[in-house]
Parts: sequence; C-alpha cells; structure tokens
Amino acid sequence: MSQAEAPAGFNTGWWREIRHRLAALPRQALELWRRSLQFRTVVITFALSSLAIFVIGLYISFSIASNLFKTQLDSALSDANKATVAAQRILDGSDAADRASMQQSMAAVVQTVGSVSGSSAIAYFQPAGASVSLAPPTRIAPILQGGVITPELHEQVRADPDGQYWQSVALEGDDGAEDPGVVIGSSIAVPGVGEYELYIGYNFAAAQETLAFMQLVGTIGAVALLVLLSGVTLLVVRWVIEPIRSAATTSRRLAAGDLGVRMPEKGEDELATLAASFNGMADSLQARIRELADLSVMQQRFVSDVSHELRTPLTTIRLAGDVLYGQRDDFPGPTSRTVELLHTQTERFETLLSDLLEISRYDAGSVELATEPTNLVHLAGDAIESMHELARSRGSELRLEAPGGHLDARVDPRRIRRIVRNLLGNAIEHGEGRPIVVAVDSNETAIALSVRDYGLGMTADEAARVFDRFWRADPSRTRTIGGTGLGLAIALEDAVAHGGTLEVWSRRGSGTVFRLTLPRSGVPADEDMVSPLPLEPDDIEATGPPPTGVVGAIDTEATVETDAAGRAASTKGTAAGRWEAHDA
Repeated sequence: MSQAEAPAGFNTGWWREIRHRLAALPRQALELWRRSLQFRTVVITFALSSLAIFVIGLYISFSIASNLFKTQLDSALSDANKATVAAQRILDGSDAADRASMQQSMAAVVQTVGSVSGSSAIAYFQPAGASVSLAPPTRIAPILQGGVITPELHEQVRADPDGQYWQSVALEGDDGAEDPGVVIGSSIAVPGVGEYELYIGYNFAAAQETLAFMQLVGTIGAVALLVLLSGVTLLVVRWVIEPIRSAATTSRRLAAGDLGVRMPEKGEDELATLAASFNGMADSLQARIRELADLSVMQQRFVSDVSHELRTPLTTIRLAGDVLYGQRDDFPGPTSRTVELLHTQTERFETLLSDLLEISRYDAGSVELATEPTNLVHLAGDAIESMHELARSRGSELRLEAPGGHLDARVDPRRIRRIVRNLLGNAIEHGEGRPIVVAVDSNETAIALSVRDYGLGMTADEAARVFDRFWRADPSRTRTIGGTGLGLAIALEDAVAHGGTLEVWSRRGSGTVFRLTLPRSGVPADEDMVSPLPLEPDDIEATGPPPTGVVGAIDTEATVETDAAGRAASTKGTAAGRWEAHDA
C-alpha cells in the first residue's frame, strides 16, 4: 500500500467500524431494555417527562402568542381610532376651496395620523365619482402596495363608513423579510369631496421577536429540565435498585450453595425489612440443610456401623451353615431342605451387607478406584462366561458383538466387571428367555458397553426410577436371581466414579438397553464425550437378534488387529471361540 492509499484505507475501515457500531446500537439498546430495570425506568421517566413538557410548553407558547397578538392589536386599534378622529378634526376645520389647499390639508392629515398612530404605513383612497378637480389623489405608502390591502377589506370599509376593520397581513421589514402585522381601515369625510378610505399598517416584528425569544428560553429551560430530571431519576433509581441488585446477587450465591451469605441491613425502611426477611429465610434454610446433612451423616454412619457389626455374626453363621450344607446329604429330607434354604439366604444376606457397605462408602465419598489398563472386550467375555449357566437355565442366549474396544482402557476392572454382571443379571431376569446382546465399541475418546434384552421392558416413568435404591418396577414380583435392589444404584455410582455415564432406554414390550460409556484415558469425561454405541436400538420392534449360536468362554488366544480408535479391523480366534467381531 502506498502512502497515498494508506489514509484512504484507514478512513474506509474507520467508517466501516462506525457503521458496524451504529448498526449494533438498536440491538444493544433492546438487550439493555430487556435486562436492566434501571435503564427502563430512566427511559420511561425521560419519555413521559418529555411528552408532558412538550404539551405544557406548546400550550404556554400558544397562550403567550395569542395574548401578545391581542395586546398589540388592541393597542393598534386604539391608536388607529385616535388617529382617525384627529384626521377628521383637521378635515372638519379645513376651509380648503381648491385642489392645492385640499392637498395641503391631506398632507396635514397624513402627518397627524402618522404622529398619533406611530406608524408611517398610511394609505387613503379617493372615493369613486369624486370631483377630479378638487379631490386629492389616492396615496399609498410603499409598504402597503402590492395588494397588501385586500378587496374584502376595501368592501367592508366602504360598506360601513363609521366602522373600523382590520386584517392580518405580512409586511416587508427593513431587512426585506416579511414581518407579521395588521392593516386597520376606517373612513374619513373630506368636505366637498366625499368619504375617503384611510388605512394604517402596523408591523408586529418586535412582538414576534419577543415571542421567539421567549420560545427559545422556554426550549432551553425544557432541555435543561429534562437533563436534570434524567440525572435525578438515574440517581434515585440507582439508589433504589442497588439494594434489589444486591438481593439478586445474594439469592444467586445462596442458590449456588453459599449458605453463609447475607444481605446488609441498613435503616428501618422497606428495604431493611426485605433484607431482614431474606436473612431470616437464609438462616432457616441453612439450619434446615445442616440438620438434614447431620441426619444424612448419621444415617450413613448407622448403615455402615450396622453392616460392620453384622459381618462378624454373619461370618459365624456362614461357617456353621457351610458345615451343615456340606453334610446335608446325611440329614433327613426336610432338614436337608432347611439347610439348603439357610445356605441360600445366608449368601443373599452376605451379598446385601456387602452392597450396603459399598453404597455407604459412596455416600461417605471414601471410594478410591484401582485403575489399570483393561481390555473391556475380554472383561465382557469373562462376565458372560460367568453368567452363562444362569442364562442357559432361563433359556436366554448371550451374544457378544465387539466391533471395537479391543485396546486397553484405564478403568477399575473389579467395579466394571460388577457393572456388567449387574446388567447381565437384570437382562436375564427380565429377558423372558429371549436372546441378550452385549456390544462393545470405542472411538477416539470413549469406550462403551451396552446390554440389550428383548424382554418385558419398562415405561418411561419406570425407566426414570430404575437406578433408585431398592426400587422395583413390579413390587409383587420377587427377585429370582438373588438381587438386593442396590445393584443398579451401585453400578451408576461406579460409572460416575470413572467419569462416565450409565444410561437406560426401555419400552414396554420392546425390551431394555443399558449403555455404559467410559473415557478411554480414565480422566473424567467432558461434555464433548460421544458414546460410540447408540442408546436406542435399531430393532425396537424385533423379538430378538438373528440366532448365531450360544456364546461361550472367551478364547484368550484370540488375536485382534485394531485401528487407532481401538476398533477391530479383523479378529482371529481358535475353533472354540464363539464371539464375534466385525470390521469397524
């Protein structure tokens, strides 16, 4: 860019910036109007005050102009009448008998009229049919020439010689501009000639200047009053709004959990009453929350202590029961059945105590993950293998589909295995003997595992409560595989502890899908983590996947080639391997 082009470019950019800011002003004003009570109050006060001042100022200006004109007109009519009377006296006392003496008399009339009326704009008109040899000719002052005196005024004066008539006219001023004024017409009797029309013009320029000066002073005063009123309104509104703004800020901090925040209390006015009421409410809320927190801690401690205290006698009962269970074949039939029932319920009681202890650890925030690199596909295969006999007894086929997820992820394998077993147990219990599909997949940031059954399914309200503790969709149904009612709640806590999510999709009659999504790195996920598996299945109306065989144990000798995201490019297994992997 040359030196000559630089200023032009600068000016273009400068104007573009100004236009951009001007274009943004309406949007910014609208946003300020929507968000600021102070701005709205000042604008409304300014607008209403401006309207009131404009109306009052217009009325005052009109009244002053009307009164000023009336005063000027009355004075002009009075002066014109006096001048007419004086002129008539001169004419009545004149003994002019020829044209020259008559013209002298009319010159005296003009001089007298000018002296009495204070105006030099004088005209008189010779009557029609007057004797040309004696009658003075018509005289019109230059300022009244050019049609200033209208035919209508002429007609009125001729029709009523004893009357006085006037009309508003525009008279040429000394500077050539048109000034407001009036022309007053009357008649004078010239002896021996007849009735002459006498017109006297009055210029109201001085009155117009006075009115303009008063209007200017009024306008300046109105603007000053508006500015002063806006400033006062701004100060008053700010003084009133500031406590409200402080209350809003305090409310937000209180809602965010800062229970110790309070509003300052000053004076004894309504704002001080509001602050006192707000602080009283905050005190009550803080006391109530502290009380609930204490009760919650006490409850958690009670559950933890009871669970710990029950473990010792339960261990003794379990050992005694194991001894009896080992000798059950030596007992009579009813006694043997009782021993088997004791063994089963003891195991369930032990599981319930373990779940209570685990959930109490989560409530106390004392859970620590023991993460290590873990292959989620192998972990899912192990879980399927451990649940295989139970699934077979219910007639369900377990199927593992693993298009991805073959690279290790950093998780706590014990807790993830517990999640998978819980999901499989629920699927087997509510799967109505239909196939169950376990899918594993991954992408750059996340690894996911889903369990899909084609059983009873749940309504939306039931699905929303499925992670509640001790909740059952149908309380009349008993748990047939020994669940404690805490499995899904603990599974959700395990997923959250990993920084992941555990979600559910279900529809009555279409089955259920649980999807576990975990960050690959073991670091808590952000909002951008996208699960590689869909939550809602593609085969909603299906009663099961195409049969491909029963899933067996995972062959640890299987080798998998994967891409960078952990998705299987190809899978190789031994002849005993019956789980599937597909190209990504």
